[in-house]
Amino acid sequence: METGSIVVSKISGKSTVTRCFSKYPLKLIVPNKACSRDVDCAWIYTLTYGGGIVSGDSILCNFIVEDGCTAVLTTQASTKVYKSIGSKCSEQILEALVGHEALLVVIPDPVTCFSAARYSQKQVFRVSSNSNLLLVDWFTSGRYESGERWEFELYRSTNNIYEDDQPLFLDTVLLEQGNISSITERMHDYQIIAMVIILGYIKVKEWKVTLDSLTLDTVNWNETAWLEGNSGKYLDKIYLLIIVYLCLNIGEPPTFWQDAFDKHPASSNS
Repeated sequence: METGSIVVSKISGKSTVTRCFSKYPLKLIVPNKACSRDVDCAWIYTLTYGGGIVSGDSILCNFIVEDGCTAVLTTQASTKVYKSIGSKCSEQILEALVGHEALLVVIPDPVTCFSAARYSQKQVFRVSSNSNLLLVDWFTSGRYESGERWEFELYRSTNNIYEDDQPLFLDTVLLEQGNISSITERMHDYQIIAMVIILGYIKVKEWKVTLDSLTLDTVNWNETAWLEGNSGKYLDKIYLLIIVYLCLNIGEPPTFWQDAFDKHPASSNS
C-alpha cells in the first residue's frame, strides 16, 4: 500500500512540488526556502515517526519528476532501523520516474541498522534516453559508538535502473548472518559501504568531438552501421553511467550530507 507520493512539475518556469502525500510511518517535508531564488530545484526531505523504522514497517513511495524539472530527495538524519521482533523484516521501496531532460538527486544520510535488525530496501528508477540521475546508497556497521558493529541480522539493498523499460543497471547488496561466518568476520574492519551512481548526458559543444575520433572500444554502440553512416558528424552530448563502490575503514562514520545541510539555507528555513 502506498505510503507516500511526490510529483514535481514545472510551474512558471520553476520546479515545484505539485503533489505531496504521506502517511504513517512516512512523513515528507518540502521546505519553503531550500535554495536561492535563481536555483531551479525542489527539495524534499523524508523522515519516519519515532526517528526510525520499526520492526515490520513497510514504506512505499512513488516519485515523479516531470520533464525539465530538478528535484533532490534527502533526509534530516541517518535512517535508523530498530531491532526485529521475531522474524519480521522492515522494508522500504522507492519507485521513481524521471522525465526528459529532468534531474533527480537522491542523497540520503546512511542507513544504520541496530543489533538484531532485519531490513530490506528496493529503489527502482525509470529514466528516458536523456534523463539525469545522481544516487548515493550507503549504510554503516551500526551503532559504532555503542560498540555495535555488523550485529544486525539482515540487510538487503536493491537498485534497478531502467531506460525506456530496458534494464540498464541491476544491483543488489546482501548481508546476512550465517552459520559458518558472521557479518563482522566477513567485513573485517570496514565500517561503511557506499555506492554512488551518476547517470546522464554531458553537453560537449566546445569539445569538438566527432564520431571519427571514437572507436567501438571506447563507446558501446548498438549498431556499427550507425557509426559508419554518421562519420564526420559532431556530437553535441555524451552519455555517462558512472558507478563507484566504496568501503571505508574509519574511526567514526562521517556525516557528509549533514555537514553540507548545516550550511544550506534549508537547514534554517522550513
